[in-house]
Amino acid sequence: MGNNWIERGRQVLEVEEEGLRSVRDHLGPSFAAAVGRLAAGGGRVIVTGIGKSGLVGRKIAATFSSTGTPAFFLHPVEGAHGDLGAVQPGDVVLAISYSGRSRELTAILPALRGLGTTIIALTARPDSPLAALADIVLDAAVPREACPMNLAPTSSSTAALALGDALAVCLMECKNFTPADFQRFHPGGALGERLRLSVAELMRTGDIPVVPASALLDQALTVLNAGGLGAVVILGADGAVEGILTDGDVRRWLCRGSADLRTPVAAVMTKNPRLARPENSVAEIMDIMEQKTITVLPVVDEGRRLAGIVHLHDLLGKGQIAFAP
Repeated sequence: MGNNWIERGRQVLEVEEEGLRSVRDHLGPSFAAAVGRLAAGGGRVIVTGIGKSGLVGRKIAATFSSTGTPAFFLHPVEGAHGDLGAVQPGDVVLAISYSGRSRELTAILPALRGLGTTIIALTARPDSPLAALADIVLDAAVPREACPMNLAPTSSSTAALALGDALAVCLMECKNFTPADFQRFHPGGALGERLRLSVAELMRTGDIPVVPASALLDQALTVLNAGGLGAVVILGADGAVEGILTDGDVRRWLCRGSADLRTPVAAVMTKNPRLARPENSVAEIMDIMEQKTITVLPVVDEGRRLAGIVHLHDLLGKGQIAFAP
């Protein structure tokens, strides 16, 4: 019997995957229009829906708010009894109803429009009353529900949730939302705690791959390969960091047709690389790594002398700090 339930569970997940693929394949210009309107700013996002759509809407609103797009959930019945007072001109309404016929929802949309909002409908029925009242309609139709009676919202609620996530992620990119921004909105969470740490608390101080600036490339490659960080730090005679040699530097050197391992490492290394200071926050360094597409940074003191090295995996929690369970 246990194996039968395992198989049934897999079938349910396959139906839900089928629904997500269908929504993905039907994503079109209206989605881009929705992202553009939401990114234009001028107001907040008001997410509304009832029943299972309302529960999904609460999560979507929370995701928007935590990723840089001010949003809140408005229950349609409460909205009809005074909560519309929280709505301001320029706000954008994301109204969720699979059928597009939820009377409690459609009843407040004319009033919302009269308050100067833009209405985005997330529905499976482009010919529904909800769609008719909307400025932009997002297609959330799925082939079938995972429910054996094709009645309980299962695949459809998953698809609505995923569409909300897609909107939120696109808005994050539109707004250049960074780890530092995330930390500001999550001061009490595990990720927020990690981003507040200083580099000194995470940097590696032992067995740092280094070679002197006088080294030849073959020596530097040996140290780079053994170091396991994808980089070797090049030090001057005074211990100051003069450069860094990364896997990418070696690849570019080879692509230029060079193959002489007796080449001085100084001729191949990246000179004056980006550097971190021990007092920098993890959020600051992650911003630099993201902007410059780098994964390793030497950490130096005021005299540019090497104090440690930090890898992106350490900052993300894959190294010395584990992800929260």
